[in-house]
Amino acid sequence: MEDLTILYEDNHIIVVLKPQNVPSCEDESKDEDMLTAIKKYIKEKYNKPGNVYLGLVHRLDRPTGGVMVFAKSGKAASRLSEQLKSGDFEKRYLTVLTGVPKEEQATLTHYMKKNAVNNMVYVCAPTTEGAKFAELEYKVIDVKDGLALTEVRLHTGRSHQIRVQMQQIGCPVYGDMRYGGENARKGRLALWAYYLAFTHPVSKDRLVFRVEPPKDILPWTEFDTEYAVKIIRPNY
Repeated sequence: MEDLTILYEDNHIIVVLKPQNVPSCEDESKDEDMLTAIKKYIKEKYNKPGNVYLGLVHRLDRPTGGVMVFAKSGKAASRLSEQLKSGDFEKRYLTVLTGVPKEEQATLTHYMKKNAVNNMVYVCAPTTEGAKFAELEYKVIDVKDGLALTEVRLHTGRSHQIRVQMQQIGCPVYGDMRYGGENARKGRLALWAYYLAFTHPVSKDRLVFRVEPPKDILPWTEFDTEYAVKIIRPNY
């Protein structure tokens, strides 16, 4: 991957910007993925013999771009995974919704199940076999021409979670032809992991990364995303 963007690197972790439509790790498409590209980068930069260790701490869905952290040692991977479980690992997203939610800010809770055959996620009853609890918080930042620039904080990390839960309130993510239904707006999926915060697995420093979504792609061009990213809002 020629345009690998590295935001931070030391002996224990590497934080990168994942472009949209690039897999987090190898999948059935065999397209170039982030895990393989970073391993190649480390191997070449540090002239490492043999296989390079790189821990996949968390994932972003293929159409979603934004900040990711990978672990360069088993110890770092284990400690970051513990943070994921404890809630110390914080991910926030910017999205543009087709339609404006009735509530400016709210918590959404659903139970969801993934169909492995068609790779679709469905909202289901809590008693459904294989159902998983999903929770997120959102806050509308700006509204323009029936579109809503919205910040989302995940409390669970379910597959396609933001896309499915937003569709459930009648405001699908812009560009989501899979879940958007009759409200879908054609274009690149407007879902961006703009904020990542965690405790460094060795130094224990609190690290915070914020990256603005692409300025030159609709519908991000319709909003002041630079302003939105700069604001660190308190918990809501």
